[in-house]
Amino acid sequence: MLDFLGKQFIDVIEWLETPGQLAWRVPFADHEIQNGAQLTVREGQSAVFINEGRVADIFEAGRYRLETATLPVLTNLMNWDKAFKSPFKSDVLFLSHKEQPGLKWGTAQPITVRDAELGALRLRAFGTYSFRIANSRPFIDRVVGSLTHLEVHALEPQLRAAIQTAMATALGSSGVPFLDLAASQTALSERIRAQVETAFAAWGLECLAFYVESVSLPEDVQNYLDKSSSMRVLGDLGNYARFQAAEALQAAAGQDVGLAGIGAGLAAAGMLGTTMAGALAPQPSASPESSADAIATIEKLHQLVTIGALSQQEFDAKKAELLARIR
Repeated sequence: MLDFLGKQFIDVIEWLETPGQLAWRVPFADHEIQNGAQLTVREGQSAVFINEGRVADIFEAGRYRLETATLPVLTNLMNWDKAFKSPFKSDVLFLSHKEQPGLKWGTAQPITVRDAELGALRLRAFGTYSFRIANSRPFIDRVVGSLTHLEVHALEPQLRAAIQTAMATALGSSGVPFLDLAASQTALSERIRAQVETAFAAWGLECLAFYVESVSLPEDVQNYLDKSSSMRVLGDLGNYARFQAAEALQAAAGQDVGLAGIGAGLAAAGMLGTTMAGALAPQPSASPESSADAIATIEKLHQLVTIGALSQQEFDAKKAELLARIR
């Protein structure tokens, strides 16, 4: 009896949403709404009346008195007479159409793309995006369903998965070399946003903003690019040897290694310059008598690998070249 009396006095229907809320179903007892009840829909909201799982009437921002004249579709579905006085049954679902800003996205796994200059690359990326509910019907059918409420955090994993797919498609078809991506970041963001917009539209959503903040390489590939850049800046092996000597002095100055440590650093730098200048420079085809020199050069190069001045890949390539000269 108390429940029955209580629902007879529900005459104001409204939703005071909180940040991050997307949908809220009004908890009416027995889904009964009184004839003549007042419905208040605020800016950025809509109120959707659902009859037996089907969208009947949708109200945008404004204040409404609920009666036969204001609910034509629902009245027709229920076959009420024009003078109905009894409560009518329906679900009322409020939706927030406000922009949901500042959401983060990122690639859970690296995306493999074919780069025009560097070949196959595995790229990671992250950034921000925002969205809003644009079309109520597909959003209710495909996302909300029978849920009593829905918040942004519950939808984010699904949205990030769609973004990662769009990211792979956009990067794979862009044709822009990785080294030029920074200069094309705005165009890349717009290209990916167009792909994301297509995916979001199927759920009744609209992607309002999409930003790519960073695209990065795996650490080992980035280190290789850094080393290549350093060599181009230095210009020749003589400058590189002097640079290494200065680095050794600086490292020794920051550590208590004594004169022996400084001497070792300078010796390594000197050996680096001499060995690399001789070993990496173009050489004529070796004669059988030069096999001992080739082996000695390999030993010196191996020492450079030991002190970290030469990568294992560079050592293996030069070693194969020198051994090929020994007949």
